[in-house]
Amino acid sequence: MNLFADIRALVINSLTELTAEGLLPDGLSFDNVAVEPPRDALHGDMATNAAMVLAKPAKSNPRAIAQALADKLSADPRIDTVDVAGPGFINLRLSKNIWGGLVTSILTDTAFGKSALGAGKKVNVEYVSANPTGPMHVGHTRGAVFGDALASLLDYAGYDVTREYYINDGGGQVDTLARSVYERYREANGLSPEIAEGLYPGDYLVPVGQALKEKYGDSLLGKPESDWLADFRLFSTDAMMDMIRADLAMLGVKMDNFFSEKALYDTGLIESAIAELKDKGLIYRGTLEPPKGQMPDDWEPREQTLFKSTDHGDDVDRAIQKSDGAWTYFAPDIAYHYDKVQRGYDEIIDIFGADHGGYVKRMKAAVSALSDGKVACDIKLVQLVKLFKNGAEFKMSKRAGTFVTLNDVVEQAGKDVTRFIMLTRKNDASLDFDFDKVLEQSKDNPVFYVQYAHARVCSVLRKAEAAGVVLTDTPQFDDPAEITLARKLADWPRQVEIAAKSHEPHRIAFYLYELASDFHALWNKGNDKPELRFLQDDLNASSAKIALPRAVAVVISAGLGILGVTPAQEMR
Repeated sequence: MNLFADIRALVINSLTELTAEGLLPDGLSFDNVAVEPPRDALHGDMATNAAMVLAKPAKSNPRAIAQALADKLSADPRIDTVDVAGPGFINLRLSKNIWGGLVTSILTDTAFGKSALGAGKKVNVEYVSANPTGPMHVGHTRGAVFGDALASLLDYAGYDVTREYYINDGGGQVDTLARSVYERYREANGLSPEIAEGLYPGDYLVPVGQALKEKYGDSLLGKPESDWLADFRLFSTDAMMDMIRADLAMLGVKMDNFFSEKALYDTGLIESAIAELKDKGLIYRGTLEPPKGQMPDDWEPREQTLFKSTDHGDDVDRAIQKSDGAWTYFAPDIAYHYDKVQRGYDEIIDIFGADHGGYVKRMKAAVSALSDGKVACDIKLVQLVKLFKNGAEFKMSKRAGTFVTLNDVVEQAGKDVTRFIMLTRKNDASLDFDFDKVLEQSKDNPVFYVQYAHARVCSVLRKAEAAGVVLTDTPQFDDPAEITLARKLADWPRQVEIAAKSHEPHRIAFYLYELASDFHALWNKGNDKPELRFLQDDLNASSAKIALPRAVAVVISAGLGILGVTPAQEMR
């Protein structure tokens, strides 16, 4: 049951009838006709902009269209009243029995809120993709939570989702890792490590050095780099990926696929991708103008092989091969996305850190060129997280050496709190994570407020079971506060589709907070009006009263499931 979709269908059918009757011209598009909650709840349960958006193309007065549409809508038994407001907005109040049917649907339909929006389209969501050079830090944490929640949201909305991690194991940073580990290998053999500038200083590499000692003994001490670099590189990368997988598991993130950048160089995929672009007339030799601002590492004032990305919406063309024949950083990225296109995805979503803003247009251009515009590409940038504790910024991790790790955050706050708080701001807005505030038990702490609502319902159900209350799926409404809560429940399927279309899982967190607020308001009202309490002396009355909070718990549980948060059964 999706009340907003159902009433929108009623509006569209009524507009079609008005067209058949000659009151509206043929050929009008109804795509922009919406049915939404009114800005002021006092105006009704729903509102439609139909008359406003159709007036200009219909060359008609919006109020005249609104009145004709209102006459049609008022004849439907689901509609209690129809009011035309202002220049042509239409406010609707639904029949009271509709809300009871809604609650029954929530309690009996296990798919309530799920959507067929995605229609089984294949979507690849690539997120985290931290360099395999150490443990995940707090910035990765936010990207991991955002990407994982987005993937779950799209799955809930009917998409076929693949969660993917791109292992950046093809660049010079992995050689730096191997050299850093060599110093820890020397340390494991009783020598003082020489952590030169540019090497990774974190203590997390100590166990890797010890493991290499167990494997090689002291046989590689004093040997030239050519004797050990390749083996240390592979060994260290595997060890770091094991650490990263453990970090992700701690956060409740499990990937469907790990894709190695290094593998791109061994398969000819880069050459194939560039050949594809060349066949499309998008590869040429040329010299780029020097970029404004900070000079990127891969720019050089010489003739190079360039990708004509401006043909697909980029600001400038991009170098893919240097004058010496070496690939730029962009070339393997093109090949990786070429592979995604070849795997048959209908849409590609990349989750990048805020410092990768310069990659947005070039990657979109590459996907557009490689797929002839048939594969959608959305790139979401995740802004920074600032950590606070005891009123001061949280200090770096000694284990990591230079940053606060995911492990630090989750150990301090817990998985569920960490995930929820990371989704309380839109991905492109910075986020302050205050350990004291996120653990306090108050309305100002959104994760507590939502969890408390679910736990309260669970408490009521335990007491009802002990009292012998037989549950029913048919609710009883006696107060406007109950209708307000039911109205918020009705908005759940609509919010799922809005969040899925916009790729904004934070909307789910916002919705759950508002739902919890309406629930707590009804609970508190019951303190003053005993007839509103969920548990009554009359067992039959209790059975009907409990149906509404049970529906609230169902929706909260579904929403928290999308966010990757376990619903609380009780609060301590």
